[in-house]
This record gives sequence, C-alpha cells and structure tokens, in this order.
Amino acid sequence: MKRKVPDLKALARRAALNALRRARRKAERAGVELSEWEGEFLGSVEDRLKTFGRAFGDPEKGAPGEALSARQRTKLREIEVKATGGPPARHSQPREPRNSDD
Repeated sequence: MKRKVPDLKALARRAALNALRRARRKAERAGVELSEWEGEFLGSVEDRLKTFGRAFGDPEKGAPGEALSARQRTKLREIEVKATGGPPARHSQPREPRNSDD
C-alpha cells in the first residue's frame, strides 16, 4: 500500500492560520484590546495565507517551507504575550564589540 506524503506547505499554512486565530481568541477571552495595527496585521496575514499559502513574497525573509516570515512570527508571539498578560517583549541591548587583543 502506498503511503501518502503530507503536503508540508499546506501543513505550515494551516499551523500559521491556527496560530493567528488562537492569538486573536486569547486576546478576546482575556479582554485585552489589540491596537488597530495589530488587528489589521492579523487580518491581512490571514488573508494572504488563505490566498497565497504564505504571508510573505520575498524568499529572503523566511524559509522556503514556512508560511510566516521571521518578523511576522515575532510579532505574532508579541501579540500572544500581550493577550496572556505577560511581560512586554524585551529587546536585547546591542553588545559592545569584543577586543581581539585580549
């Protein structure tokens, strides 16, 4: 019997859509009001996923089999943290260059 090979792009698309919907539901249930930009972000990314199967066009912005770019995933995580009432995202401080003379 032949084994059906899963469509990895479709799986990535479905996982990304579920993550977007989950973030929106978490915010609604927690009573957290998303900014206008965050609401538009979730809606536009969802629309692009449904239409094109991925939410970014430039292959330099994400891996070939991914549905979301690295920055889109980061923003989605920030929205989820906001919805759960967690601490705001901390941005790392730039490091000072190491002195190679040591």
